[in-house]
Amino acid sequence: MNEDLCDRPATELSAMLRARDVSAREVLEAHLSRIERTNPRINAIVTLVPEQARAAARAADDALVRGEEPGLLHGLPIAHKDLVATAGIRTTLGSPIYADRIPDEDDLLVERIRAAGAVLLGKTNTPEFGAGSQTFNPIFGATRNPYDVTKTVGGSSGGAAAALATGMVPIADGSDHGGSLRNPASFCNVVGFRPSTGRVPSWPDDDPGDDLTVDGPMGRTAEDAALLLAAMAGPDPRVPAVRSEPGRTFAPPLVGDVGGTLIAWAPDCGGTMPVDPRVTAVLESARSAFEAIGCRTEPAFPDLSGAREAFFTLRARSYALRLGPVLDTDRDRIKATVVWNIEEGRRLTDEDVGRARASRDAIRARTGAFFDRVDYLAMPAVQVPPFDLDVEYPTEVAGVPMPTYIDWMASCWAVTVTGCPAISVPCGFTEDGLPVGLQIVGRSGDDLGVLRLAHAFERATRVGTRRPNL
Repeated sequence: MNEDLCDRPATELSAMLRARDVSAREVLEAHLSRIERTNPRINAIVTLVPEQARAAARAADDALVRGEEPGLLHGLPIAHKDLVATAGIRTTLGSPIYADRIPDEDDLLVERIRAAGAVLLGKTNTPEFGAGSQTFNPIFGATRNPYDVTKTVGGSSGGAAAALATGMVPIADGSDHGGSLRNPASFCNVVGFRPSTGRVPSWPDDDPGDDLTVDGPMGRTAEDAALLLAAMAGPDPRVPAVRSEPGRTFAPPLVGDVGGTLIAWAPDCGGTMPVDPRVTAVLESARSAFEAIGCRTEPAFPDLSGAREAFFTLRARSYALRLGPVLDTDRDRIKATVVWNIEEGRRLTDEDVGRARASRDAIRARTGAFFDRVDYLAMPAVQVPPFDLDVEYPTEVAGVPMPTYIDWMASCWAVTVTGCPAISVPCGFTEDGLPVGLQIVGRSGDDLGVLRLAHAFERATRVGTRRPNL
């Protein structure tokens, strides 16, 4: 079995498939072989449907023989995050309450990716209800970091990140509320892209008032993420609050001159939040890469005061709305941190929510003004390196106590509140070999610019080409 296919970028595989240099069946079998060999140690893919995948790969090959126009993702294997509904395939949300649930219909995200020609082979692991940036749950257990199996992959798209890092899939989708695309990408030396608010439509949506949660792509390169985004993005009549640009706007190649770009340089988050010295050391060593590609850097950081109140309040409100009924019937089957988040939401008043929305809007206005002065912001994707697998969440960062299970993720959720596009791109490794990602943030709507800058950065550093030794 030619497992070398598993280590090629998705864009390269896509070109080979379209040229019929390799068949969808060959690509699938290579990835199934990699999964069989690697997944037992990493536990990234928790549901596998090889026969369904083989049927889809055969259909993809037959369509090319008939001369049909291949879709954007023709023949590329993918595994969906276990929060997204997949028709006929178990979708558990990482909860024992839904351990045997098999949806009748695909979510819009899956519908679009199938229509683009991808071959669905299974589901990736996630924390219970996607809560927290540590991927473990009572059904499937923990996903292990392929760079050090005693460490976490982060989360909540942790299974997706680990599957990418080990070549079990070439592309993967995820969702991001407080960092769930960016955090695991940083911990696994891959790319996770949080699009601008309204870029990727979500349907069905049990909380239309939540504009903090977005779906987005993951890949081993920025161009791979852009390829998947091209299939995910674009308007849908069922979702009115979606940006109008068609998805193909983001299709590779990511060409464009980044010379002269002014980057706000904030490896310590402007001193507004604690950052582990190991993380700042890695980021500082990468500053020269921006200069090498013709960018200018200067210390600056936006005024994100009020982000904690806005994020925590709106998150709790959404948890109460989405999961309140489940708490009423199955409290003893839900982890304590989720119970806490739901109960916090139930205590909120209309005035609390109104203040949080006003704070969010003020932050977005200030951030817009910030990006009138600079082009992009470079900062840590995560404030800590990957931590021990048996630690649910860090209780301190750089000696500063963390009051809750999500306080340590501030470098992600503070950016979430802005509504801006943000990407975690491989930046370097700590002295003990743990990955660290750089977060690049752009002005609202400039998704393509963020992807182009990330692409130029990764070409200059080549950090993302370093794969785990399993």
